[in-house]
Amino acid sequence: MKLAARAKEISPSPTLSIDARAKKMIAAGEKVINFGAGEPDFDTPEHIKQAAVEALHKGMTKYTPVGGTPALKEAIVRKLKADNNLDYAPEQIVVSCGAKHSLYNAIQALCDPGDEIILPAPYWVSYLEQIKLAGGRPVIVQTRAENGFKLTVEELEAVVSPRTRMIILNSPGNPTGAVYTREELAALGEVLLQKKVTIISDEIYEKLIYDGLEHVSIASLNPGLKELTVVINGVSKAYSMTGWRIGYAAAPAPAAKAMTDLQSHSTSNPTSIAQAASVAALTGTQEPLRQMVAEFNRRRDYMLERLSAIPGVSCFKPSGAFYLFPSIAGIIGRAYKGKTIGSASDLAAILLTEAKVAVVPGVAFGDDRCFRLSYATSLENIKEGLDRIGEVLTSVK
Repeated sequence: MKLAARAKEISPSPTLSIDARAKKMIAAGEKVINFGAGEPDFDTPEHIKQAAVEALHKGMTKYTPVGGTPALKEAIVRKLKADNNLDYAPEQIVVSCGAKHSLYNAIQALCDPGDEIILPAPYWVSYLEQIKLAGGRPVIVQTRAENGFKLTVEELEAVVSPRTRMIILNSPGNPTGAVYTREELAALGEVLLQKKVTIISDEIYEKLIYDGLEHVSIASLNPGLKELTVVINGVSKAYSMTGWRIGYAAAPAPAAKAMTDLQSHSTSNPTSIAQAASVAALTGTQEPLRQMVAEFNRRRDYMLERLSAIPGVSCFKPSGAFYLFPSIAGIIGRAYKGKTIGSASDLAAILLTEAKVAVVPGVAFGDDRCFRLSYATSLENIKEGLDRIGEVLTSVK
């Protein structure tokens, strides 16, 4: 059977493959500490689960409108107004099977083959693959730890061309946890508005933010930027609902219609029961979220202190999400038990084999001098995992 060219060009998700390998080792009885997970380790709050149960009992098990139920669209409209100072009509909202699906819809609907899409690195792995699927040309801009892993105006101006169609911004970011300030977004926005560049603003980690910082959506800065922006969000990270698969996009009406039409010929509507649960997530008590953020903050601080104390390792302090992205530049070129460490991929393989610790090498995110650790696991696991990592790294010669 002959595969389509687009299928042969797509790489599997390294984050999911690392997680799957670690879970397979655990199932075989090995004590693996898994830092690869991209999902909160907390259970979905009870009131959200109860809303799903009630939906089942009410017989909400049929097709819904393709782009989401009226109740969920209204809840999203109210959320965007209250949290982000953004005014949208329900027809400008498209609910999909997770934020990844929302991103896919947006890129497919707005990118033509050959269009250039600016992608700041480190980037979430699926951005690159989705650009390739749409026939777009990724223009990768390497950001720097000393600048908070954030794209600068100078870096943006250096890569914008007449072929530039789109930019993907992610704040708070995966894998770095970087959070753009209002002033930084405004400066980037001036350039993007002048050049009429479409913006995909991935805000899925919006609620997971620390140190008293605020989340700002670039679409909220002025009406012109809003008309250029597709806002991507969802309930998976903030409400520990990764398996429920509900994401959404807010966009100018023509883009929202195109995304809905595209979805109508692929997945149709997201799960009806999960949509009912998502209404409860957005409109119900936010106390479980506040508790989760406080615990993530505690874990972040502990992990950062421990990693920073390991010779050869340096680590940027993330302001959002639940990842750290430490650099091992001081270790590359050295060896462990005769095995040369030429990259973070080499180190990740050593850690999984020798220490039974799963981390995601930075090659998945565009920088193989670093690796990603998720602190969406218990403090007990974090302590043991860092003990094991420290034991390996202090033995590097």
